[in-house]
Amino acid sequence: MKQKFIYWQDGNMCVGYFEEFPDCWAQGEALEELKENLKDLWGDLISGNIPNVQCSKISPSAL
Repeated sequence: MKQKFIYWQDGNMCVGYFEEFPDCWAQGEALEELKENLKDLWGDLISGNIPNVQCSKISPSAL
């Protein structure tokens, strides 16, 4: 399963978030580290471990 995410370089860090969860960001020193951190974040987001998270949309295949 692939999820779309937005990312950019901010100083010496890569910062990004999933399109479905624009208020939940992750970061990494390189793009690969950011991707790993986003994978961890995705798991937390869809499991409900993060309270009060609003999803702009979520694909049925992600559930």
